[in-house]
Amino acid sequence: MKEYFDINEVSNLLDVSIPKLKIWERQGKLVPIKRTKGNDLYHRNDLEVFDIAFKVFNTNWDDEVKIKPKRTFNSIELFAGAGGLALGLEKTGFHHLLLNEIDKYSCETLRRNRPKWNVLEKDISQVDFTSYKGKVDLVTGGFPCQAFSSAGKKRGFEDTRGTLFFEFARCIQEVEPTVFIGENVKGLFHHDNGNTLEVIKNTIAELGYVLVEPTVLKAMYYMVPQKRERLFLIGIKKEFASFISEFKFPSPYKRVLTLKDALFKGELFNCDVPESVGDVYPIRKKEILEYVPQGGYWKDLPEELQREYMGGSFYLGGGKTGLARRLSLDSPSLTLVCAPAMKQTERCHPTNTRPLTVRESARIQTFPDDWEFFGAKSQAYKQIGNAVPVNLAWSVSRSVLNLLNKIEEKK
Repeated sequence: MKEYFDINEVSNLLDVSIPKLKIWERQGKLVPIKRTKGNDLYHRNDLEVFDIAFKVFNTNWDDEVKIKPKRTFNSIELFAGAGGLALGLEKTGFHHLLLNEIDKYSCETLRRNRPKWNVLEKDISQVDFTSYKGKVDLVTGGFPCQAFSSAGKKRGFEDTRGTLFFEFARCIQEVEPTVFIGENVKGLFHHDNGNTLEVIKNTIAELGYVLVEPTVLKAMYYMVPQKRERLFLIGIKKEFASFISEFKFPSPYKRVLTLKDALFKGELFNCDVPESVGDVYPIRKKEILEYVPQGGYWKDLPEELQREYMGGSFYLGGGKTGLARRLSLDSPSLTLVCAPAMKQTERCHPTNTRPLTVRESARIQTFPDDWEFFGAKSQAYKQIGNAVPVNLAWSVSRSVLNLLNKIEEKK
């Protein structure tokens, strides 16, 4: 492990902007130990006082990737999308008995890439899971988070009726897996003033499962070159509740990967990103974005262009940092969205003035290059933007596999 880290590496490692690091230096909170050719260098010992840096420097990643299944563990995946979570589980060694998804384009993506997977294209509310009872070790799914009409009244399972979480819970009730993984946006923590998460917790307890404390993971710490945050709900059948102390969320990767790692040959991919289709900007928008530097946004434009690009928003408060945003090769990508050229959440290529292509977007989500997305370009972008990053899924599923292995040893 190296001793010194430059200011870009520290910014990525601590997920703190460079201007914030400069403020910390003036406050004496974190001071560079060397300056070489104008670059600030920080010593490892000074960084280890930050919890995430300590975890990265002392990670068990290499040991965790060696974990293998004690036997074949079977899974069912709900809301499977384009397969990000399913691919991560497959990489860990799980065997998919069923993948359910309603979107026809996503289903075709799954079928074309994995012809042997049992993909059921159907509204989940119309699926009977009872035939899988006793055959499934793990149920997974990134259920969409809708407003719960009765949230907060603590009626548990009843409170969730009419929501897709109810269908996720119904599958667990009918199948009775040893463990389940629920995945969602970070905002679920505070959705409906916390009532939604409270109802989910009550429902899980009613189903006979013990919940690991819900945890938000930042994908950038798990071999994903993207600042994406996802909430994970891990539930264990009550008869195995004594094993809950055995569960540990995955250790971080050995460093934070950047957009450069996604687009060029290196430890993440064995070649530069292949060419593929992608959106283009209107001529005037491209002319304006040419002025934005890597990592910059609308405030880096000359004032007259700021006024032209922002229109009435120029006079409103707030940073609006997603507008006219250009990514940087030296940082992880911002969270990908379903449409790469949306004005409010711009994701301009770092060196070319255009949106990210389909293949570039897929790499940022750590899909392999041979994973093809079915449908029009817009459908491909949508599938990629909605996916769980493959390597994040791989990391979390290793933790679940380790738990299942320990339960298996004690049976």
